[in-house]
Amino acid sequence: MLGSRLIGQQFTEPQYVWGRPSATGGFPYNAQASGGSNLGPLNPALVQAAAARIAALRAADSTLTGPIPVDLVTASGSGLDPDISPAAAYVQVPRIARARGIGTETVRALIDRHVDGPTMGVLGEPRVNVLAVNLELDRSFPARLAGSILMRP
Repeated sequence: MLGSRLIGQQFTEPQYVWGRPSATGGFPYNAQASGGSNLGPLNPALVQAAAARIAALRAADSTLTGPIPVDLVTASGSGLDPDISPAAAYVQVPRIARARGIGTETVRALIDRHVDGPTMGVLGEPRVNVLAVNLELDRSFPARLAGSILMRP
């Protein structure tokens, strides 16, 4: 099994779209420990965690100099969210393109195909399923990548 479209999982390799941080503690995206951090927006621990995540994103991609979408630095209420906003996916395009040796327009078009609109056209916001994009990246560009998620036991 490669993963679930319903529960987030951690991707840290530069050739993949990275999802929301998990607030489940210990092993990321632990469904048995589902829940948010319950830290308020002014809590120093939340502010420090967000600052550390921003620093890690910028360290992974030196071209990332603009604003970073909030869903890349804060966990969801469940801590298991498999989706990110289109903005969070698009901000990662340069890093992914560089890591895979392909054009940014190619990566952006692939992400475009995975943007789901609001449920029933009105509920929620547009979103991108991280696993679905990463699987398509591996299927579409397998020769450029050793050890892809499609190749893992």
